[in-house]
Amino acid sequence: MPPSSQLRSGTGLTVERAIALFTDQVRSRELDIVARELRAADRGYYTISSAGHEHNAIVGALLRPTDPAFLHYRSGPFMMARARQIAGTDPVGDTVLSLMAAADDPVSGGRHKVWGGRDLWVVPQTSTIASHVPKATGFAFAHELVARNGLGADLPDDSIVCCSFGDASANHASALTGINAARYGARLGGGVPILFVCEDNGLGISVRTPRGWIASSFGELAHLEYIRASGEIDQVWDQVATAIERCRTGRVPVFLHLPTVRLWGHAGSDVESAYRQRREIEQDEARDPLLLAARRLLDTGAASGSLLREVVAGVRDEVAQAVERHADRRPLGDRDRIMAPIAPYSADAVADAASELGDDRRRARHFGDQLPESATAPSRRTLAAAINATLHDELLRRPNAVVFGEDVARKGGVYHVTAGLQEAFGPRRVFDTLLDETTVLGVAQGAGLRGLLPIPEIQYLAYLHNAIDQLRGEAASTGFLSAGQFRTPMVVRVASFAYQRGIGGHFHNDNAVGALREIPGLVIAVPSRGADAARMLRGALAMAEVDGRVVCFLEPIALYHTKDLYEDDDGRWLSDYPPPGEALLPGEVGVYGAEHRDLVIVTFGNGVRHALRAARRLADEHGRRARIVDLRWLAPLPLAAITEHAAACGRVLVADECRASGGIADAVLAHLVGRHFDGAMDAVRSADSYVPLGPSADVVLLSSDEILDAALKLLER
Repeated sequence: MPPSSQLRSGTGLTVERAIALFTDQVRSRELDIVARELRAADRGYYTISSAGHEHNAIVGALLRPTDPAFLHYRSGPFMMARARQIAGTDPVGDTVLSLMAAADDPVSGGRHKVWGGRDLWVVPQTSTIASHVPKATGFAFAHELVARNGLGADLPDDSIVCCSFGDASANHASALTGINAARYGARLGGGVPILFVCEDNGLGISVRTPRGWIASSFGELAHLEYIRASGEIDQVWDQVATAIERCRTGRVPVFLHLPTVRLWGHAGSDVESAYRQRREIEQDEARDPLLLAARRLLDTGAASGSLLREVVAGVRDEVAQAVERHADRRPLGDRDRIMAPIAPYSADAVADAASELGDDRRRARHFGDQLPESATAPSRRTLAAAINATLHDELLRRPNAVVFGEDVARKGGVYHVTAGLQEAFGPRRVFDTLLDETTVLGVAQGAGLRGLLPIPEIQYLAYLHNAIDQLRGEAASTGFLSAGQFRTPMVVRVASFAYQRGIGGHFHNDNAVGALREIPGLVIAVPSRGADAARMLRGALAMAEVDGRVVCFLEPIALYHTKDLYEDDDGRWLSDYPPPGEALLPGEVGVYGAEHRDLVIVTFGNGVRHALRAARRLADEHGRRARIVDLRWLAPLPLAAITEHAAACGRVLVADECRASGGIADAVLAHLVGRHFDGAMDAVRSADSYVPLGPSADVVLLSSDEILDAALKLLER
């Protein structure tokens, strides 16, 4: 048959494309074999194969290279087919390097076996439980936003997003969240062009998916088009083509149900005969997509047996040569090189971006009669007002910045921190999301990957824990897994901490940051005063924009509208708004009473106000004077500054408002011990308890009295 002939009448699959497709499927299968051979020889480190999932090559062949993809780990055939569309790529050699965890691996630099690459527009990830689905949905949403705002020309406006996962992972909360968010966006009338590809092999390691479960679960959902692609290779081709076209032209979410089989167990170490009957395994082997594709090519006359044998032999030789070519490649053996993509910091560029001056005429038009830095007493700024003014300024000078979250738009935030932003910048730049923190952070990741500068809000620190894997497993790992090819920049604003007179109980008074501090590369900022908040937010946004950093900006709720420090109506917690050009970056601490040397109190957030009150009593009642150091940054901790002030004072008290198991006191004291600090040290912290409702909260939270008592005891040593 001529290469341009249809495989059968009415199909879109030609002979030429069918043979190319079969070749890519064989490539993937041979790489699966080599992965196990390399592991047996102790030269490879990954054996989860794509065997049985070869029909995902059809998805890879029909999508464009400008359709971003977030892939299931059994996506070898997809990658072979996509790479075929891009001249100069070597998917076989790249996969071999990845299996060997070689430093020359162009995807992750040997950090993990992942599919991806910037030139292929495939974002590397290890989302084995579908935790990538929310960010894929976020990307689809952000792509439409970028197109409407005229901000991005690197992808065609009609690009769509592909997101694949397995039938077992389809049950995971992250998958359901991402799919629900796409349906929600479609219901509201916004474009969400995402193709969800469920590769259904009927198994989650050893746990069976009930027959018909995927179809019954997703087949009749509103605002989600369901298409099943099964049958012969040409039939699957046409059904996949229909799904892609519907997604592309309709700008709607489409659920593509792709039945597959799983061959050879979950991974190399999985002996499936321990939980499956021999008959079941043999039935699956009889459904091997490679065998069925070869038979279809023979039956239609598209290929002869000798041609197919030549394809297999050629691929085997190609893969063998790649293994031989890369036989001497070595893994990353240097700690600094391994960690380099985790926390990049271009100090000069970040400082320049943070201290950029605003356009005076635009600011004058925007703010009206009075610029925020011109306000003086009694109109100085609270913490909340300073953050609000900074968001106005940053949205003015950063056209790619977007603010979103629950209640941030029309309401202006639960604490009115985002008041007036939507009126000033419109619903394409300031918008409400559904009530789901995983969705909020998924949108943030997708927006960051698409070139926007996302500023999502999470209403309470306790709520962030519902979705923390979106930061730990997804956003913060993007640079690491892609060797810096992709970044998910964002500044996540979180209403945080306690001291709200027990209002709301522990869900509104979370006083622990341990789960955040253990995330590699995550920056944690905690402003205590309005002027600091403005300068730190500028610095945080500069880090996100320049280096793609993920920043958690923890805003103490109890200080949002606080005005007074020592007495009622003294107004000493208010700040002047620092004009654009002033910024703070990690390592820069706040110091109160720098001339005092009796002891240094190291603290942050609400602790700063408590420490200042305690220090005043220490001076007035006991004649001893304390220096207060506001850390401002909890990750990375400003260790150099801590060391300097400890040496100057000789005594260190850490006043940590977090509970003992979730704060920074241990890290500060351990650092000083490691630096052979021989002065007196101690820490005072909140109780290791959830925060109870009402006045009982005061019993478990750090207080000024406790800080004073601890300081006096330390001074006696």
